[in-house]
Amino acid sequence: MPVPIPRQRAIPAAESGQAQGAFSPGGPSGEATGGPAGAVPAPQAATTPVDSTTNLTLLVIEDDPAGSLSVPEMLDAAGKPIRIRTARNLTEAERLLTDDVHCILLDLALPALGRAATQSDDELTTLKHVLRLAPRHAVLALTASGDAERGAEAVRVGAQDYLFRDELDGRLLSRAIRYAVERKRSDKAERRLTESRLRAQENARLERGLLPTPLLEGSSLRFAARYRPGRSRALLGGDFYDTVRTPDGTVHAMIGDVCGHGPDEAALGVELRIAWRALTFAGLCGDELLSTLQQVLEHERENDEIFATLCTVDIAPDGRRAGLCLAGHPSPLISRPGRPAELLPYENGGPALGLLPGARWPRRQVELGGEWSLMLYTDGLIEGHIGEGKERLGQDGMVDLVRRRLAEGLAGEELLRATVNEVRDLNGGELTDDVAVLLLDRTP
Repeated sequence: MPVPIPRQRAIPAAESGQAQGAFSPGGPSGEATGGPAGAVPAPQAATTPVDSTTNLTLLVIEDDPAGSLSVPEMLDAAGKPIRIRTARNLTEAERLLTDDVHCILLDLALPALGRAATQSDDELTTLKHVLRLAPRHAVLALTASGDAERGAEAVRVGAQDYLFRDELDGRLLSRAIRYAVERKRSDKAERRLTESRLRAQENARLERGLLPTPLLEGSSLRFAARYRPGRSRALLGGDFYDTVRTPDGTVHAMIGDVCGHGPDEAALGVELRIAWRALTFAGLCGDELLSTLQQVLEHERENDEIFATLCTVDIAPDGRRAGLCLAGHPSPLISRPGRPAELLPYENGGPALGLLPGARWPRRQVELGGEWSLMLYTDGLIEGHIGEGKERLGQDGMVDLVRRRLAEGLAGEELLRATVNEVRDLNGGELTDDVAVLLLDRTP
């Protein structure tokens, strides 16, 4: 036989400290005079925010056959009557816990889950059950007069406050309800702030994995980098880069892009970067290194459609020449004194990693000269639009842009910052794709 849903009523009382018409819950059905109780909610629905147009609603959970428990008439801070609902057991309480309930008044003497209390029972089992049932609601514990220890234990378990059963009056209870609701709201805000800080710390650790510190000790080359994820409010994307110097004096640099720019792509980018660094220190380069990275990608990706582009450069110890490998990636840009900035040769490059089993990536020798700046970048820098049309910046547009900035005397971090900002401005707002740019300078 289903349990009848108790009814609720609004009590137009003055906050005088004494009830003008004490409310005693009805008979065994749990009914009281007034309007219907409303719909049955999901147990963990959020409470309705309290504002100037919202009446506070109190859910009373108690089982008092003698009917000695009287809940007095109350007004909230805005002078509106506080609505009251009553439940005789936890089953009724769950049915009455609708979205508009703001606070729960629980009689700690209520038997746990309808069982008769025994010496072995935890006295606060019912409270713990209610807290699990309503984690987003404020809870007031009602205990026997003078049993402050039990009330304090209820607060330690998770209630917002406790009250003595025989000291209830309108002024005290209405104030306690408002206090409990505000304290619960404050606890929620503090918890969200803590969670936000923890997420920020976690993102910072992940960002550290994606944006490594270059290992260039002993090298005369100067390093600069800029990174901008395409995802809104994200720190990580599918682009990745790294730079290291091996014991023989060679400086190795790489930049890559996993297709897509979500968290899974960011994680795969971190794996590829770490694998590249380990393989580079192990002495691999060129086709052998890229073939091994492709194996890593094939084992770690979620499906066969995931691929990654990559550009690797290994600069000789004297800094005058380098080996270049392209795996479906745009060619680096080089600028030298007395010559316009231009792209390094990009013919005979190989496919992106993960597209063709058994693919090959030829290593091309390029002359750098005695003084130069080498810029590696991902396609997010060149695929932004120019204005409101469909035209994109492209590699030629990027080369012209960098030439103008170099003519202004910009270099290093300033050059990268100005370049990325202008690309964003030309796009008419933030770029939708990840952008990574790496710059190496050699000045005699």
